[in-house]
Amino acid sequence: MKKIVIIINGRGGVGKDTLCSFISRYYKTINVSAITPIKQMASCYGWNGEKDEKSRRFLSELKRVFIEYNDLPNQYLVAEYKKFLDDDNMIMFVHIREKDQISKFIESVGGHCITLLVRSNIFGSTNFIYRNYSDDNVEDYTYDYYYDNNKPLELAEKDFFDFFNMILNSEHVI
Repeated sequence: MKKIVIIINGRGGVGKDTLCSFISRYYKTINVSAITPIKQMASCYGWNGEKDEKSRRFLSELKRVFIEYNDLPNQYLVAEYKKFLDDDNMIMFVHIREKDQISKFIESVGGHCITLLVRSNIFGSTNFIYRNYSDDNVEDYTYDYYYDNNKPLELAEKDFFDFFNMILNSEHVI
């Protein structure tokens, strides 16, 4: 099996991390996020890991400042991608919210990515407005695949595993 990079996106609370953890039970995976270096800095100065509206807006705006200043989130992801090429993981999930940053990362790694949007109406996040650019605009990109995470947890793993294997068997796999 070849190494596969999947840019996974979706509004907060749709279950992206849970879906990634399901796949990690079957394939060696790495799960990275563009917000990681931003969260690390924010935690040094008072952010305690909250995922409320105020915190989400703070992280989104801080991320945007670093994008404009030195492209830190993309630099971080490209460095993680280079490590992935040399490790024994087969799948790299890359969490990126903003459409311009998705495009920038794909270009930075030579286009070898699959994009996936996770949606859900179970978690009440379909119509919720977070009031920040990163969360509220995730659907403003044309993804390769769309997954509706609407199954109860006890059925979600098999459903997503089957969906994921369909992706692996598609012509989009590099």
